[in-house]
Amino acid sequence: MSALESQMPPVKRAQVNGIEMAYYEAGPRQGVPIVLCHGFPELAFSWRHQIKALGDAGHWVIAPDQRGYGLTSAPDAITDYDMAHLTGDLAALLDHLGVEKAIFCGHDWGGFVVWQMPLFHADRVAGVIGLNTPFMPRSPVDPIVAMRMHYGPDMYIVWFQTPDEPEAVLGADVEKTMRFFMRKPQGLAAATQPAPEGGSTFAFKQLLQQWDASDVGGQLLDADELAAFVETFQRTGFGGGINWYRNFSRNWARSEGQPTRLDNLPCLMITAELDVVLSPAMAQGMPGMIGDLEMHMVAGSGHWTQQEKPEEVNRLILHWLQRRFPT
Repeated sequence: MSALESQMPPVKRAQVNGIEMAYYEAGPRQGVPIVLCHGFPELAFSWRHQIKALGDAGHWVIAPDQRGYGLTSAPDAITDYDMAHLTGDLAALLDHLGVEKAIFCGHDWGGFVVWQMPLFHADRVAGVIGLNTPFMPRSPVDPIVAMRMHYGPDMYIVWFQTPDEPEAVLGADVEKTMRFFMRKPQGLAAATQPAPEGGSTFAFKQLLQQWDASDVGGQLLDADELAAFVETFQRTGFGGGINWYRNFSRNWARSEGQPTRLDNLPCLMITAELDVVLSPAMAQGMPGMIGDLEMHMVAGSGHWTQQEKPEEVNRLILHWLQRRFPT
């Protein structure tokens, strides 16, 4: 049994939207399900603490490996990872399960996807929970152009637009890569500082290559948890997840004319005090764009909030669900 299999419910599979999607379930198959959507470089496994807590509390919880990740298909075409495909996968998963609507909860890239679900598939969304990732207005310019100007050419999202190289760099030593990313706030914060001599901020390529892998300070995962991620990404590589980033410009161009507000939809936003990638300040404008919004901040947490502070995240989500979607 792999490290992942020992800590997750049995994997299930569905043919959805032209791919085979792997997903995990817990709790009774009744009521409005909660679909947990992971970020980069993560897996459904990132929600292991929430899957158990929500299921034990009587909620139907579903956590997929999303397109390009884990046990789910990874199409070759970059355009197969745009927002239309990512949201379409989740709507098709509901079709497979015979579900009309779900509550979508997302972290990091999964957060971007769940905030887009009401814009692409409004009739399938009962509520939205954003973890670290806020609902934001459409950028006035192509976000890749803006990030290149603001952070420099080596900023990781800009660098990810480069063909092949990011996959090779991250895949050269998967264990080192996962330990570099999956660190507590003090470790990840150091990776966001400008490089020497005025280099790019968030220049993860250089910082990863320079990072001393013998540094065990600030590590987030125990040995079994780390093994679950490492074993998976050694098999799949990082290309599927990186292709999500390669659709930033495509998604932006296709989002022109989309609604700028979310009304008549219960929403919960949970920020993390010490997240240097998706800071609480980025969510400050949300009350002006969402009609039914509750906001909370998890103190002392960095970017990997559902894994760093699982008890607090579980408490906030369950309290909101008990009031808005009682079992």
